[in-house]
Amino acid sequence: MSIKPVESLDSVVIRFAGDSGDGMQLTGDRFTSETAALGNDLSTLPNYPAEIRAPQGTLLGVSSFQLHFADHHVLTPGDAPDVLVAMNPAALKANLGDLPRGATIIVNTDEFTKRNLAKVGYAVSPVEDGSLESYHLHPLRLTSLTVDALADFDLSRKDKERSKNMFALGLLSWLYTRPTTGTEQFLKNKFGSKPDILEANLAALNAGFNYGETTEDFAVTYEIAPAKMQGGAYRNIVGNTALAYGLVAAAHRSGLQLAMGAYPITPATDILHVLAKLKRFGVITMQVEDEIAGVGTAIGASYGGALGVTATSGPGVALKSEAIGLAVMLELPLVIVDVQRGGPSTGLPTKTEQSDLLQAMYGRNGESPCAIIAPQSPGDCFNAAFEAVEMATTYRTPVFVLSDGYLANGSEPWLIPDVAKLPQIDIDFTTEPNDVDANGEPVFHPYLRDPETLARPWTLPGTAGLEHVIGGIEKADITGALSYDPNNHDKMVRLRQAKIDGIAKSLPDLLVDDPSGDAGVLILGWGSTYGPIAEAVRLVRKDGINVAQAHLRHLNPFPPNLGEVLARYERVIVPEMNLGQLSILLRAKYLVDVESYTQVRGLPFTSIELAAVLSKATANLSGATR
Repeated sequence: MSIKPVESLDSVVIRFAGDSGDGMQLTGDRFTSETAALGNDLSTLPNYPAEIRAPQGTLLGVSSFQLHFADHHVLTPGDAPDVLVAMNPAALKANLGDLPRGATIIVNTDEFTKRNLAKVGYAVSPVEDGSLESYHLHPLRLTSLTVDALADFDLSRKDKERSKNMFALGLLSWLYTRPTTGTEQFLKNKFGSKPDILEANLAALNAGFNYGETTEDFAVTYEIAPAKMQGGAYRNIVGNTALAYGLVAAAHRSGLQLAMGAYPITPATDILHVLAKLKRFGVITMQVEDEIAGVGTAIGASYGGALGVTATSGPGVALKSEAIGLAVMLELPLVIVDVQRGGPSTGLPTKTEQSDLLQAMYGRNGESPCAIIAPQSPGDCFNAAFEAVEMATTYRTPVFVLSDGYLANGSEPWLIPDVAKLPQIDIDFTTEPNDVDANGEPVFHPYLRDPETLARPWTLPGTAGLEHVIGGIEKADITGALSYDPNNHDKMVRLRQAKIDGIAKSLPDLLVDDPSGDAGVLILGWGSTYGPIAEAVRLVRKDGINVAQAHLRHLNPFPPNLGEVLARYERVIVPEMNLGQLSILLRAKYLVDVESYTQVRGLPFTSIELAAVLSKATANLSGATR
């Protein structure tokens, strides 16, 4: 057998696509794990239907998983696939428009039956009519090859066919010199109690790998060298897992017990799943009957001296809004994780969006301010969650963490932090009277505020001598007695707002990446737009175009120098996966005419489209700042 030549590449974008029952998410996840183990930098984009079992073979039922891996720093899952693995006609049709000419297409021709072609409007198979001649097409009978490889197994044909995703994984692993040992161990762990299924999947995986070695369909294999990365121990991590770990780490560094109250909702549910497995770290998880109970449980936990957390998506935040207002009134720590998705109503529950910013900012009755933090990448979800706990406990306030579906389900290599080096979060429960009355006797005042943070005391229920009234009716300043006094209400409203505004004093200045120092255009983002924006800036700078870049982590309050930064540039462009919500806030607060660039497609921006926006913006600058 001749050895096939090996070609070196610096990066590859692969998309696995098929019916929602074809195991494309598992296939992509396993390929990603093996790629991370080799030391490549990477970014992923899972994309799947909302229905548990969408109509088989239809466009509505297509599930895909895109992976971009490289020998250098990766910022996005890739604008377009270099390789598409299409398990049926629907997968091909749904994704063909994203492929550049010359891309590689691997199709499972066994599924290109007359019936399946008709489901998606193909009168003739595109594999046979010449319409794919501008691509590198590899028509393979993946289902039949899998069944043939499992001929000696005492399984039904249907069960054998289920392993075709493992055959495809083995083939792609060979094609891009990925190992299969991690996947083999994964299968052993998953199917250890079902030896016949385990052996069939292992056989299909190895058959796919060996097929690549022996077939004439593929003339070369490819290798991508490891990326140069900071030293340390890494693991591949998805955003929801990173966020859950950040909450646990913060609970550990604060000495508080983490108590999660949540109701399952896409795409936030995995946070609850991850935390439920971490009971050994003192984590309590409560899957409750509805969203209102979820936030009520978390508020009760905070009142009892624990770290109260709830996780949801936009529809759940709507249901929780009155109780979040109660947490504002009680002035207790609370972390609210909002993994944003397409809306309104049920909307696009498995797609990404950034449309809950104004909801987090203002979506409660009355003057009800909350702090807001937004992570910028899957791994950064850890840092955002940790900081949210610091902020909530320090200032005794609800804090939103605005993640989104792209971050929640996407993955990247993550440098595992040394927990001992994470900041210590000091918790000071009040255990003694904190004031004296007119007669000089010790007394406890539940709204006597810290002069720096304006936080009120946090006391454990049952502490002798510190009994006080809590609830949603306005309290008197300092004493905490029920109060309907107009002037007192005005004062308390302003104090609660001042507490949030005061957080800005502890925030770092917004960093601006402006190498020349004289750019006329600033592109400003928040949340998951970080990767596409940074890649777009990288692209235009290669063409000699001078632009500045900044990214907001803190959305309420804003960084203290944001106004000065905005005033420094002739044009400020703000890309958002909404209709311009951050732009509204910036215009109102700083009176700067920022320019929105928006899309609401359920998908992240591509770097190419943002690069085009920047190129056009710089071309239209005045002569003084060009």
